[in-house]
Amino acid sequence: MAIGAFAEGALADGGEGYSGRVTPFVVLSCVVASSGGILFGYDLGISGGVTSMDSFLKRFFPEVYRQSQMQDTKVSHYCEFNSELLTMFTSSLYIAGLVATLVAASITRRYGRRVSMLIGGTIFVAGSVFGGAAVNVPMLILNRILLGIGLGFTNQSIPLYLSEMAPPRYRGAINNGFELCISLGILFANILNYFVIKITAGWGWRISLSMAALPAAFLTIGAIFLPETPSFIIQRDGDTNKARILLQKLRGTTSVQKELDDLVSASNLSRTTQYPFRNIFKRKYMPQLVIALLIPFFNQVTGINVMNFYAAVMFRTIGLKERASLFSSVVTRLCATFANIIAMMVVDRFGRRKLFLIGGVQMILSQFTVGAILAAKFKDYEDMDNEYAYLVLITMCVFVAGFAWSWGPLTFLVPAEVCPLEIRSAGQSIVVAVVFLMAFVIGQTFLEVLCSIKSATFFVFGGWICLMTLSVYLFLPETKKLPMEQMEQVWSRHWFWKKIVGEKVEKKQANSGKTALPSL
Repeated sequence: MAIGAFAEGALADGGEGYSGRVTPFVVLSCVVASSGGILFGYDLGISGGVTSMDSFLKRFFPEVYRQSQMQDTKVSHYCEFNSELLTMFTSSLYIAGLVATLVAASITRRYGRRVSMLIGGTIFVAGSVFGGAAVNVPMLILNRILLGIGLGFTNQSIPLYLSEMAPPRYRGAINNGFELCISLGILFANILNYFVIKITAGWGWRISLSMAALPAAFLTIGAIFLPETPSFIIQRDGDTNKARILLQKLRGTTSVQKELDDLVSASNLSRTTQYPFRNIFKRKYMPQLVIALLIPFFNQVTGINVMNFYAAVMFRTIGLKERASLFSSVVTRLCATFANIIAMMVVDRFGRRKLFLIGGVQMILSQFTVGAILAAKFKDYEDMDNEYAYLVLITMCVFVAGFAWSWGPLTFLVPAEVCPLEIRSAGQSIVVAVVFLMAFVIGQTFLEVLCSIKSATFFVFGGWICLMTLSVYLFLPETKKLPMEQMEQVWSRHWFWKKIVGEKVEKKQANSGKTALPSL
């Protein structure tokens, strides 16, 4: 049998023994929690937009403004926006977020997912105030640091909350709501940036930076009224009666005993694990650790944050004017949002693995096409013809759509669902930490790399996408519809991972009285 068939490892629907439906209560709870994605998306979109605004550059980064206006004809088009200070403004958020998410792991595990959301939302509101009131670069950097701390808490806790609240059959769609909100946040930011540049007084960027407080306030107030997840209630209090009542309300049925039993079993094992970060490095958790490291790493080296951070800057680089570049950012984000909705509709039907592969091929072709267009038609000191500039825009729309229905939502979904309860908070912290670390690296180096190797930058991104698509084909099993408490079964059936954990998993299933799935 081909390796790909082994890798897919299709499982019977492990959630068939669970009763219930998607109730209005679970939808409302998850919508409020998912809104935290708007914080992340809004910040991604705003930072890219304001750094292309002449009024913002003139006030805080006059050297970049001078270069962008072609007052220095010795500067290559590829290097117009290359500034260490400008990239530090963009990327400082992610170092703060990296540190914060490691702290958030212990708070999420000890005090709950809801508390982490409250902390993150509150700090994000404070950061927004400094952004809107900034009078110098240090205030801008402080704004970014506070936003990073807030995102470190919310990005660590929200995917866990969604995965634990959702019915197994619809976990993919509900968890993808977080990515949809990220995309909506970027879209709102791009639209706002497009309109505030019409403010002739030159302070429209203040509106862009300060409006981040609105989604943060919504999440903070909403989190006050959110219930904790059944998993955490059992883990913290051992109160199965309270967890049963909540499960019945979430699932819309009184027949929740099987799911409750699995939650109790997972919680009992979780209590024996005192040091999640230490335990995740044990051999039996090797698949989860590898996934928690590689999926977010590959997510970032696709080049998606080039679009998130520097879409407007990039479109200005290839010759579009200020308003046209901001409008182009809106167009690409509309494509991504539409693709996010498609992902929510198909992820639980087609599975995670197929979306990873389809999106990977789509992004490979897009990055190579952009690189080829720039290599052929974009010169250092000559403007690109508009028809080719818009061809780059169309290709980038294809790229972001491919990302938005595959690697975007699945980066947060798959690691959250494959990690057992005892290491779940640690695993999610690793995912967010890797995202923030690589976002910092990409944000800090992209403009320098673009200036140095020019159009070859996009061939490098395409090469990384080839590697990550091959890795998914070989090493990622399918996990759709399987309850999180039974997720260990996928490793014992996978052609590669069963060599590492298969024997231990099957012994554990035999000892617990469960029937192991047949090995492929």
